[in-house]
Amino acid sequence: MIICRKAKGAKMEGKSDITAMWIKKHRLLYTGATRHPFILNIRDGSIDISSFKRWLAQDYLFVRAFVPFIASILLKAWKESDDSSDIDLILGGMAALNDEIAWFKKEALKWGVALNSVVPHKANVDYCRFLESLMSPDVEYTLAITAFWAIETVYQESFAHCLEDGSKTPEELKETCQRWGNEGFGQYCRSLQNITNRRLEKASDDMFSKAEVVLIRVLEHEVEFWNMSRGTI
Repeated sequence: MIICRKAKGAKMEGKSDITAMWIKKHRLLYTGATRHPFILNIRDGSIDISSFKRWLAQDYLFVRAFVPFIASILLKAWKESDDSSDIDLILGGMAALNDEIAWFKKEALKWGVALNSVVPHKANVDYCRFLESLMSPDVEYTLAITAFWAIETVYQESFAHCLEDGSKTPEELKETCQRWGNEGFGQYCRSLQNITNRRLEKASDDMFSKAEVVLIRVLEHEVEFWNMSRGTI
C-alpha cells in the first residue's frame, strides 16, 4: 500500500506515466525480457537457427491462444472503458493477428517447421494459462489491458533492438525483426501504454497493486519463453 500511495502521490505532481515508473522500478526484470540472450544472439548474428525454429513453432501456438485473449479484452473494453477509441485500437490489433498467423505459416514452410506436429512446451502452456486466467469476466479491464500492453511492448522493444545501428542481424531474420520492431508497431504499443496509464490513474490502491503484479508476471513469462526458445529449460 505504501508503494501505491507513493506512486499516486507522484501522479498528483504531474508524473502520470505510471508504466514508465514501473519499468524503472523493475528494470532488471524488464531488461531480462527485452534484452534476453536470445534477442542479443539475433542482433549479433550468432543465433542458433534451431533456437529460432523452436521459437517460431512455439510462438505460433502462443499467437493462436492470444486471439481469444484479445477478444476478451475487447469485450471488457466495451463494458468498462470510458473512452470509445479503446475499442477501435484493440480491434485493430485483433484484426492484425489474422495476418500474423498467416506469416507464421509462411515462415514455417520456409524453415521446414511442421506446425501441425508442434507440442507446446511447458513454458508456453504456463504462459497461455496465465492469459486464460485474465480472460475471466471477473478480471477487470485495467488488469487485462496492462498485460496486453506489456506483452506487445516486450516484443517491440526486443526486435527493434535487432534493427538498430550496429546490429549484425542475419538477412534471413530481418523480416522477423521488422515485423515487431517497426515504428508503426511501436506507435501502437505506445497507444496501448496510454490506455494503461489512463486506467491506472483512476484505479484503486488494490487495483493498482494487482496491475503491477500482472506486469511482473508478464515479464517473468516472457523471460521463460525466451529461455525455452534457446533450449535452456
